Amino acid sequence: MTIDLRHFHGDNLPEEHRQVLLEVHSDAYREHADDPFVQRFGWFVDHWTTRSGYSCVVAYEGDTPVGFAYGAPLTDGSEWWRPHLDPAPDPARTFAVSEVMVRPSWRKQGIAQAVHAALVAERSEALAVLYVDTTHPRVQAMYESWGYAKVGEHRPFEDAPLYAVMLQELAVLT
Repeated sequence: MTIDLRHFHGDNLPEEHRQVLLEVHSDAYREHADDPFVQRFGWFVDHWTTRSGYSCVVAYEGDTPVGFAYGAPLTDGSEWWRPHLDPAPDPARTFAVSEVMVRPSWRKQGIAQAVHAALVAERSEALAVLYVDTTHPRVQAMYESWGYAKVGEHRPFEDAPLYAVMLQELAVLT
């Protein structure tokens, strides 16, 4: 198996980018397709891909997209993780990792870690932050093994799961 990592940024998204993300998500969440929160993924894709600084890494096996990671910088004053730390670290420039997802048939092969590492490696922000559903302790442990620490819990939407707020210091690029 040869996996090719392809980088995309908000200013050069191919027309099919949205569909690629939806295709991988549909496969990854096929057992939860009737969940209203899962069904809104298209809205989240539209929200994130139009944010300033949007970045995405998609893993392909041949022509098949098998996983991705994407996110965007948080704007000053919108660091939703900040209330979980006292005092909050400085500097607080933060990259929000919105999604890390791999299709079921390609899981447990290091693809999630590869797309995540490629995504944050190119960032100039001091911190990366993400949510993990608290009912998935193995996923939280995976992120902890990548250098994240749980700093609190948060439910961003009424019908969203309760999430662990995870924060990681990044090697700042100059």
